Amino acid sequence: MLEGSILQQLEIAYRHSTRPIRFGVYYKNTLVALCHALEDHILNKEDQPIVITCFQRGKWYLQEAERYAEIAKCSRDIAIIATSDAGFGEHSTSQLANVDLVELQTADPLAQEWHLIILSPQYTSMVICQELSDEDYGIGGLPGSDLERKFYGMWTFEPDLVLKAAELAIAHIAKYNPELAQKLTDHKQAIQTEMAAPEEIGAVVSRVIDYLKTGENTLSSSTATRENTLNRNLVSNEVQAFLRMAQLMDIADIHNPMAAAEVAAIAETMGQLLDLPAWQIKRLRLAGLLHRIDPLQQTESILSAPTGDEEAPSCLLIPGVQVLRTMPRLRAVAQIITHQTEWWNGTGEPAGLAGDEIPLESRILALAADFQWRVSQQKYSDTSGQDILTQALDQCRQQQSTRFDPKLIDTLTLLVMGLQQGLNLSIMTPKVSSSMWLLDSRWDSHSKSSETTSYPQ
Repeated sequence: MLEGSILQQLEIAYRHSTRPIRFGVYYKNTLVALCHALEDHILNKEDQPIVITCFQRGKWYLQEAERYAEIAKCSRDIAIIATSDAGFGEHSTSQLANVDLVELQTADPLAQEWHLIILSPQYTSMVICQELSDEDYGIGGLPGSDLERKFYGMWTFEPDLVLKAAELAIAHIAKYNPELAQKLTDHKQAIQTEMAAPEEIGAVVSRVIDYLKTGENTLSSSTATRENTLNRNLVSNEVQAFLRMAQLMDIADIHNPMAAAEVAAIAETMGQLLDLPAWQIKRLRLAGLLHRIDPLQQTESILSAPTGDEEAPSCLLIPGVQVLRTMPRLRAVAQIITHQTEWWNGTGEPAGLAGDEIPLESRILALAADFQWRVSQQKYSDTSGQDILTQALDQCRQQQSTRFDPKLIDTLTLLVMGLQQGLNLSIMTPKVSSSMWLLDSRWDSHSKSSETTSYPQ
């Protein structure tokens, strides 16, 4: 990372925190899709955010200047940072009252960074990256196409990170324009006092997925290798969007902030005890990470309905899970999450499935999530000296053969015995910067059969 860059300062600020930042590498085509999704969301709301964006060079800003004239109509203030070239300051957008230009010196480390920071009372989001140097590309050399330019950094909806990045960017702007920096600081403080629960995140996630998928569908390439590489970067970020959503939901739950990671670990271990194949355990782990998809239930998906050649859902789905289904590799995960609310006796939702009709992974996920929640609740209550694992297990046992599969209660009992004897679960927060490891090409061929999967013999 370049000395004095926003990216470096952000990394240093969180280096020794409980949640250090995990960075990834992004192709330009992925960043364009991400930024357009986040920018266009502004056009569809009346939140009046502040926007701080760094285009590296003025010529990149000019390609987006007309878009930013429309964005300015929906924003409190926009600060555009770039080196001055190609008529950077002469475009009509630059003359708008709430658009301010910051002309970087060419030696400034921000001249190598690509930023989009959005602060709104209803949501926060940002892309913050730094272009790889010539040496970073290694023996492969510089890319032959602009779309293949690579950037190192991150994107997120997490308020604390976005607010910190905005603070660092404003401090950097102060070196060039103290008055603008003070105006942005005043806007930032006003928005912070208005901030509520991130109600808009579901809609933002839907839009991000839509734009990334559009990038997949429109990508053309002269070589199959190049197209596959760029596509994988887009697909990886589609998964990241959901993982970031799940992470934000956990952060917002002060009484159960590790739910996704712990449920994933419990479900994965139960799958191992049942001797499930590796591809099924991996799918179960991803379902565990995404099982708290509920806030998206209140969000009407902006994605198009499936076309005639796409597989139709087997039952009505909540919008959040329907978004998952638009990714072929995640249709099986959507199936698992959808049916986690079925009951063993057939009285659950959404399809009223009973017994082995319920997908095995859904049964495992339901039990793992309920057990984890009960353990987390016991931490905040008087257990009268009882072992909280035993107490949570007993509560789950009371629902065997009604809500839960009795055979899985036996599996959970084995797991609890192991934990009491020193077994350590591998509980890790999802590394959202590199999510392709969660996907398996075999999933597509297994997704249909998973709906009636039973125990291995």
